[in-house]
Amino acid sequence: MAIILAGGLCLLATDAWGELGAKGTQEVNALLAFVGSSHCIMIRNGKLYSAAEARAHLQAKLNYLLARDRINSAEQFIQRAGSVSSLSGKPYLVNCDGNNRLAADWLTDELRHLRLNKP
Repeated sequence: MAIILAGGLCLLATDAWGELGAKGTQEVNALLAFVGSSHCIMIRNGKLYSAAEARAHLQAKLNYLLARDRINSAEQFIQRAGSVSSLSGKPYLVNCDGNNRLAADWLTDELRHLRLNKP
């Protein structure tokens, strides 16, 4: 967030990313819990990772993005942390019950499910 001095007044200007906020934080935490408790394997750059390892990796990417104010929604979390490798640009995959699918689709489906079943 930048502070702009204009005419003696201090104005706060938010950048395009902003902050995650309470709703986004709740949704992202639910997605992380979903990943960590799943029976699925994450495939990153051709290597297999357990659900716990996948959750830890996504948490680390989230922390990096939050520290730089580069995320303001669960959708951006999926796009910027849960979709592709920052190193290789290769998409993340998940294998659940023998079927590979894009991690971005898997997480987006779960986010949709969370929102539909919100109390």
